[in-house]
Amino acid sequence: MSAPTRERSSAGGGLAPAFAAVRVRLLLVAALFALAGAGWWWTVDRMRGMDDGPWTGLGTLGWFLVLWVVMMAAMMFPSVAPTIALYSRMTGRRSPLSPLLFTGGYLATWAGAGLFAYALAVILGRVPGDLLAWDRAGRWIAGGTLVIAAAYEMTPLKDVCLGKCRSPLGFLLGAWRDGRRGAFLMGAKNGAWCVGCCWALMASLFALGVMSIVWMALVAGLIAVEKTLPWRRVATYGTAAVLLGLGLLLFVAPDAVPALMIPGAGETGTMGPMSS
Repeated sequence: MSAPTRERSSAGGGLAPAFAAVRVRLLLVAALFALAGAGWWWTVDRMRGMDDGPWTGLGTLGWFLVLWVVMMAAMMFPSVAPTIALYSRMTGRRSPLSPLLFTGGYLATWAGAGLFAYALAVILGRVPGDLLAWDRAGRWIAGGTLVIAAAYEMTPLKDVCLGKCRSPLGFLLGAWRDGRRGAFLMGAKNGAWCVGCCWALMASLFALGVMSIVWMALVAGLIAVEKTLPWRRVATYGTAAVLLGLGLLLFVAPDAVPALMIPGAGETGTMGPMSS
């Protein structure tokens, strides 16, 4: 392994080494935040008027995949920036492209997750009886999705995946690979841990309205809090409480959920429930 020896002694330092690297790689971090900001701007522009509430349709595969990758950049870059900054510091000047390849591998994993979500939406959309329609099972499936997401916050698997995200140095030392290919593969592996940590939150986004900027911002905020707040248990318990509360409201009083677009209750967007 070619990672600097001085980094090894602090492998258990949690987020501290990554935050220290941020101060050294300010330009890189600023660029990531600028890309995230551009992603938010582009996403807001493309998603305007398309929120049909829970199980909003995803459109064509190509359109959705582009939108999804930009959404992931917007939502994830702020919280993954310390990891990329630390990786950049550890590689030094040996390979200026490595941080970009690491970032590309990270996004590639999230693109794969988006493809899986799209395939699942297509399958569910072909179930006879319009299963995800709000006046059929859609409301109950949406509420159940949020309750399951809340329960996942308390599982050992969530804890392990979040631990990898909250200990960038430990992850990098354990997954280190040299070279440009290694940079891409390390980024992809980091993305896989991130998917393991956040998949339930992303499922909640689909259940609330994947084309809603409000819910996208809420989920992005919860992810950032879980990955960066010093009080880890407070963050996960708080996230679970938010998800559980929203899920129960969908069961008993969906009209009380702020910013929720209830299908059929008003103006609709340009797509139907989970159709492609």
